[in-house]
Amino acid sequence: MSRFFSEKYKDLEPYVPGEQPQDMQYVKLNTNESPFPPSPSALYYASEAARPANLYSDPDCTQLRKTLAESYGIGAENIICGNGSDEILNFAFMAFCDPRHPAVFPDITYGFYPVFAKLNGIMYREIPLEPDLSIDPARYIDSGMTIFIANPNAPTGKLLSPIQIEGILATNPENVVVIDEAYIDFGGISCVPLIKQYSNLLVVQTFSKSRSMAGARLGFGIGSEELIADLNTIRYSINPYNVNSYTAALGVGTLLDPEYTKANCATIMKNRKMFTKGLRDMGFEVLDSAANFVFAKHPLINGQEVYEKLKENGVLVRHFAKDRIKDYNRITVGTAEQIDELFGAIKRIWRIR
Repeated sequence: MSRFFSEKYKDLEPYVPGEQPQDMQYVKLNTNESPFPPSPSALYYASEAARPANLYSDPDCTQLRKTLAESYGIGAENIICGNGSDEILNFAFMAFCDPRHPAVFPDITYGFYPVFAKLNGIMYREIPLEPDLSIDPARYIDSGMTIFIANPNAPTGKLLSPIQIEGILATNPENVVVIDEAYIDFGGISCVPLIKQYSNLLVVQTFSKSRSMAGARLGFGIGSEELIADLNTIRYSINPYNVNSYTAALGVGTLLDPEYTKANCATIMKNRKMFTKGLRDMGFEVLDSAANFVFAKHPLINGQEVYEKLKENGVLVRHFAKDRIKDYNRITVGTAEQIDELFGAIKRIWRIR
């Protein structure tokens, strides 16, 4: 770092995104992107409905929020849009955490949570996952802190039910509970309906995964009108034009073609079942997943070795160095062809039948 870098950030450890190597063509199963292109409707709206590039985008994302509101049966005032769900999450750390309300989240979860906390000078607590790598909702009851839970959790893929989430909400009435539903469309039940009962709930979703728009960077938050107003105070203080015109139009087109998204999610869930069985048949231990990835380890092969050897053979998966999960790799559920290529690489490298 330079000698000019701020002292307050000198110890900051930034989030490390998944690899996007350019040296060769990989079977890319490391960043949970959709293997399917965006909806034809999305592409049409991006080409026909976007504002000219010489004009600023609509800071209120009026049409996108209207379409989201119709899709979820809520009011447009209950929605904020952002540059990916990451931006909404950062706004939430800024808006709802302070010395009175530090943050709390699992010790093994989305890696941006501790980064956002440190970036914004927020005290936080990490609650260890259970031995089976699940979240115990009882450990978040009466927390007195702002709660962040990825559901399904990443990188484990494990899911809490809305009833379990409701127990957390009901016992933390003075604290905001943020439920990060980046992967909810792959078999979970969304907590969005609960915003009508709990003014302390913020649900965050993304267009990156189930809606095939990872490169477009579009996310949104759903909550009470008061919570959304708080987030907009932060947004308007940083970047009111945070969603560009083309991305907003892509989002509208995607929402107007829900059957395309549902069909792709159904395919991923079908492939996930096949993928999980195939890995288990080869001796891997695989957690039950409600996401578009699986979390797997082999009792006889080091997790780092699995990652490195597969990369050498043109297959990218995601490895994490934390002690409790260093034997695991997170592997995106791709197409049937991509899964076959992964299986073939595993059998060639380790002589597994």
